[in-house]
Amino acid sequence: LDVVLRGPPDLAAHTQDLARLPVVLPDGTVVEAGGLADVGLWAGPVEIRRIDRARTVSLEIRPPADVPLETAMRLLEERVIAPLAAEGLPEGVAMRLSGTADRLAETFRALRTDLLLAVAIVFLAMAASFESLRIPLAVMVAVPLGAAGGVIGLVLVDRFVHPQPLDMLTMLGFVILVGVVVNNAILLADRVQRRLAEPGVELREALGGAVRDRLRTIFMTTLTSVFGMLPLVVAPGAGSELYRGIGAVVVGGLALSSVFVLFTVPPLLNLVLPRRVRAEEPAAAPEPAGAAGAGATGR
Repeated sequence: LDVVLRGPPDLAAHTQDLARLPVVLPDGTVVEAGGLADVGLWAGPVEIRRIDRARTVSLEIRPPADVPLETAMRLLEERVIAPLAAEGLPEGVAMRLSGTADRLAETFRALRTDLLLAVAIVFLAMAASFESLRIPLAVMVAVPLGAAGGVIGLVLVDRFVHPQPLDMLTMLGFVILVGVVVNNAILLADRVQRRLAEPGVELREALGGAVRDRLRTIFMTTLTSVFGMLPLVVAPGAGSELYRGIGAVVVGGLALSSVFVLFTVPPLLNLVLPRRVRAEEPAAAPEPAGAAGAGATGR
């Protein structure tokens, strides 16, 4: 219930008049309120907020537009919260970041889990397709190469195109990149397996033939994907800042991984694949004529 206490306007027109308000004691004596209590002016909270049944005082901090939220969180942790915690807080008092900063930290944790889950699912899918655990290990080298390319692409866009922070949508681009950059390595590994299935083909010969056979395909698919997503990176307009980070990560990751996959996956396959060669089936030897005649004579 909202309770409003109103005094007579002719007795207390100003704040300092409160001390001169008459108070009637039980014996009929009239004294001023200033003689019974200390009347002063203090600042207090407009409302009492509670979070998880604990009384809470919130301090809202808005970083400048050119300071990323993650940088502001790190500055607060290092320069405000850590020194106060080192000096020692009163009993029952604790500090923590909440609001947008808390949601950012929670989202980062969820994205890390999603990234690890995406890597595991891609690995298991390739292991089921190749019926081997060694070939997916060689193929998965494209993932760190793609991540490095995504970081390089993000830095180039931030420096030469438009300032681009590492926001949530940009982090989502790295999750997408896990399932995209392994395609070229899968093409090479599949072609090597098919070449090894042919009679009399050695491993080194199969690796060289797979690279020659898939080189044009890899560059065609990579160039179409890169040029298809390039407008997301360089095209201005309303809303372009939402998808510029995803485009920069995917374009950079595809471009770098497609080049280095040709130099890293074949040597790794050379290490993990068996060096056996499928022997050619010998032709059936003709049966001697004498043996056939002897058999006929015996019968």
